[in-house]
Amino acid sequence: MDIEKINNLIESGINDFHKSRLESLNKLKLTDVLKRKNLYLYKAKNIQTSEELIKSITDAYLSSQEETMFGGVLEQIAIGVAYLCWENNAQKSMADGIDLEITDDKNKTRYIISIKSGPNWSNKSQKQQMIEYFNLAKKRFITQNYKTDIKIIAINGCCYGKDNKQYKDKGDYYKLCGQAFWEFISDDSDFYLSIIEPLGYKAKERNEDFNIEYAKVINKFSREFLNTYFLDDGSIDWIKIVKLNSENKLKI
Repeated sequence: MDIEKINNLIESGINDFHKSRLESLNKLKLTDVLKRKNLYLYKAKNIQTSEELIKSITDAYLSSQEETMFGGVLEQIAIGVAYLCWENNAQKSMADGIDLEITDDKNKTRYIISIKSGPNWSNKSQKQQMIEYFNLAKKRFITQNYKTDIKIIAINGCCYGKDNKQYKDKGDYYKLCGQAFWEFISDDSDFYLSIIEPLGYKAKERNEDFNIEYAKVINKFSREFLNTYFLDDGSIDWIKIVKLNSENKLKI
């Protein structure tokens, strides 16, 4: 492996993450946050001040967005690492639901890989959908390469966590998580540790920039909230914000 290329790949992904994170923050509107969070929860927690409510719902909203964004970054880094380590034997898959295909010429094996950020991404129907994608990809490969003796192995690769069980359900597939997944695509058992440092590329500077904009958003939201969702006696107008969040009259 070319360590410099690996580090550049990771740093590029992290730059994209911080850029997307800041852009998402600057586009955020108070009504978006109020409409998408469970306001009954915050009422049940007896939140009584605008500052506490605004920070709580905004932080929860941003945390959910950031986890999704960063998951996408990890998946793209994993694909990039596979390209660098397997060179011409790794390629983006053309099959639906499959992210990556790797050919191991030595062992006459074709790996079809669906990449997720962590191990707990699926419910029963989502897992079934993935299995169907694997089966379709296998059929597609066999149809296009009917004379080949290459074995096809399906893998659900997860960028972090632990759940290294072998699943067999209609189509056989392996679930490789954390260290096992990174070792599979890099052929380095310690690779999952070596990406920690480059993932922190310019983290301090980027977070300082983010925190400046975050403070502006909280101040702006607080002013808007005070002007729109407070009663004359200084208490939060829960009826008004819950109507914004959930009013949807039944029509059948």
